[in-house]
Amino acid sequence: MSTLVTALYLLCAVPSAPPLIKLDQLEQRIAGGADTTYVVNFWATWCKPCVKELGAFDKLGRREFDRPVKVLLVSLDEPRQIDKVEQFYTKRGYTAELVLLDEDKPHLWIDRVSKEWGGSIPATLVVNNNGKLREFFEQEFSYEQLETTITTFLARLP
Repeated sequence: MSTLVTALYLLCAVPSAPPLIKLDQLEQRIAGGADTTYVVNFWATWCKPCVKELGAFDKLGRREFDRPVKVLLVSLDEPRQIDKVEQFYTKRGYTAELVLLDEDKPHLWIDRVSKEWGGSIPATLVVNNNGKLREFFEQEFSYEQLETTITTFLARLP
């Protein structure tokens, strides 16, 4: 019995690497949450403004709203750096869902995220499919700015 308990503890205690996903998978994930508002932050470990704002997104993911809100942190680091991304994330104790986008040639997929996206990060997409609302921000957020943005977005939902 103690061997089983130890094995279960190790499975839970050892963080796993973030999943590698394609943009199609990310789009499907967002489309699947009809009444959920997704806050999708595109970032990278080498981007200082991104790193600075990640705590705000993680905090937002733990906040209670009147409607379902899900924060997705989408790393744009290279797939071969998956261990570095996982260590970076775990060291800071973040709990928001983390994925690593497995796409090269950004010029081929950036417009699919938003035609407004010039390619800079940090960048954030806020989507609610049920309310047919979608907003894109190519900027850094403080927690206060982010909370106000999401609260305003949610107030516009039917």
